[in-house]
Amino acid sequence: MPKYVIEREIPGAGKLTRPELKAISEKSCNVLGELGPTIQWVHSYVTDDKIYCIYNAPNEEMVREHAKRGGFPANSVAQVREIIDPTTAE
Repeated sequence: MPKYVIEREIPGAGKLTRPELKAISEKSCNVLGELGPTIQWVHSYVTDDKIYCIYNAPNEEMVREHAKRGGFPANSVAQVREIIDPTTAE
């Protein structure tokens, strides 16, 4: 299953409260339930003004449909081609 990195520009994202993040997460999970089991939210990184999300999905269109239905920005959607880490150097 292809993996995607989604960049969401959300000014002030780093200042979102736990209840606000919970509400966003609930909305995302509800939309994922509507779209079916072929799309999966792996996790997200919250920075000052952006949220970077990692998703497994069959295609970019499904990732964008999730964003559209959830009302989330998807300013950039990039398919992961390889994953490297320190063990790659071994």
